[in-house]
Amino acid sequence: MDGFRLCTVVVAITIAASTLWASPVTAQQASGVNRGVVEIETSSAAGISVRMAEDLANLVDDGATRRVVPVVGKGSLQTLTDLRYLRGIDMAILQIDVLGYAKEQRLYPSIESSLTYITKLHNEELHLLARREIKDISELANQKVNVDLRGSGTAITASRLFDLLKLTVSMVNDSQDVALDKLRRGEIAALAFVAGKPAPLFLPLKGDDGLHFLAVPINEAITNIYIPARLSAADYPDAIPQDKSIDTIAVGNVLVVADLRQVPERYRNVANFVDVFFTGFQSLLTPGHHPKWNEINIAAELPGWRRYAPADQWLQRNMQIAKAPNPEMLRTMFSRFVDERRQAIGGGAMSPQDKDALFQQFQSWQRSQPQ
Repeated sequence: MDGFRLCTVVVAITIAASTLWASPVTAQQASGVNRGVVEIETSSAAGISVRMAEDLANLVDDGATRRVVPVVGKGSLQTLTDLRYLRGIDMAILQIDVLGYAKEQRLYPSIESSLTYITKLHNEELHLLARREIKDISELANQKVNVDLRGSGTAITASRLFDLLKLTVSMVNDSQDVALDKLRRGEIAALAFVAGKPAPLFLPLKGDDGLHFLAVPINEAITNIYIPARLSAADYPDAIPQDKSIDTIAVGNVLVVADLRQVPERYRNVANFVDVFFTGFQSLLTPGHHPKWNEINIAAELPGWRRYAPADQWLQRNMQIAKAPNPEMLRTMFSRFVDERRQAIGGGAMSPQDKDALFQQFQSWQRSQPQ
């Protein structure tokens, strides 16, 4: 046998042997990689739910038996479809008003019985960014306003808000990055974006960019659905002056679960996720995690919807732990209360320093109360 043929035979035998050896290893690896996996669908990367999902993945993943895989979705209504029909999607982070919209419009049969929730999550603020010459939201009448992609959470919130304000605008459906470029070029009048502050999209803004945030007027019809909120220099130091704040609304988010009752393995995986998430929740409040975790009370209920059974059972076993607010959550809640009360009576925003001093007085008063 000549050298070339001998070399060819050796290579062929080596490849065949490696293939036979690799097959059982690959199958074992595949089984291990899929063990305990849950998939969470989030909003686009321009929002913060991707970061929240990453925090959950870092908390839950143990490298062997549990893993969280975030999946970037394409619009809230598509995410609802994915929860019902897309293989592998176990959970999703969704705006609460999106669930209400889907239920009101009867978009998905029996949605309130097929979807359950694990916990209410953070609030996300509506940012309404406009060209400098537009001074008031009323000036957007009959002008082009980008509301993100069709079926997105922002599109649903913005449409509902403009209806409540009886304001007719021409809604455009570009991605937020594209819309920001169009806004700078004067091709649209404004863009709306529901995102937790500080939203990465707006952090590069400067006071001399020729763009500014518009205030959203608050009335009873709006507060029946949304939460009053404010944007300030603390959120966007280069875009909002230190002595100014912008009234707006916030939208609650919720972690929902697909109907997995007929898929026992995935149901157990989500149940294990809940146990680790709730048990380790306090660690998400420490530095290095998104500050929006400090807004969350895992025991808070979502009226009109059922809680995922393993989550409800965990809360029943650990009710005192779940309902005890941590100091940072208490401070955040106190700050929000002060902002909303001053907004309701027409008062100006209180500085962070004054709120800290008032909070310390509140803590002193609380400690002095009989137990």
